[in-house]
Amino acid sequence: MEPISSATSQTQTAQTSIPVTSALSSDFETFIVMLTAQMENQDPLNPLDSQDFATQLATFSGVEQQVKTNDLLSALNSQLLTSTLGDMASWVGMEARLAAPAHFNGVPIEIVANPPVFAQRAELIVKDESGQEVQRLDIPVSDGPIDWAGVSSNGQPFEYGTYSFEIASYANDELIDTQVPDVFTRVTEIRTVDRQAVVVLEGGAIYPALLVTGLR
Repeated sequence: MEPISSATSQTQTAQTSIPVTSALSSDFETFIVMLTAQMENQDPLNPLDSQDFATQLATFSGVEQQVKTNDLLSALNSQLLTSTLGDMASWVGMEARLAAPAHFNGVPIEIVANPPVFAQRAELIVKDESGQEVQRLDIPVSDGPIDWAGVSSNGQPFEYGTYSFEIASYANDELIDTQVPDVFTRVTEIRTVDRQAVVVLEGGAIYPALLVTGLR
């Protein structure tokens, strides 16, 4: 699961949404110019059929209503998003639970492994930011939380950085399941990216707020 790039901003979001409304407005104005030109230049001996004229007026009205509807929906979405951010402000400083990599800064990382109940044994696989496996540990077949201390087999602590985790479950020494476990990691900021509420975690990783399954 890849985090959302922190380079994306609300300014970019606004710039992305503007062309849609602008395009509709442009079509709306073009339609008026074309309709006016058509009425001015029609043959007096063969005027525009009233049914065709009514159809064009209906199209004109439809385009106008579409522009207004999009403006209203955009304003409503902005209000709802602002309200959501206000409600989520209390998340800052709390620990969020989600299935994602976590930033290691010397403090043990709490992991909820939850391997299948029919597994006979389970392993915690740890990978660094490059995806290289750096550790593999036997863990209990239990839904209880475990702590990854961030210490190698020779007692040396791992370097600070972001690490990803995977749970491999076995029965009769055969791999029967792999999954990304939930971790607890601190929330440092709440913001919007592409009109979506996101959480910024320790280490700078950004994920959609919808991925958060618990707070403490």
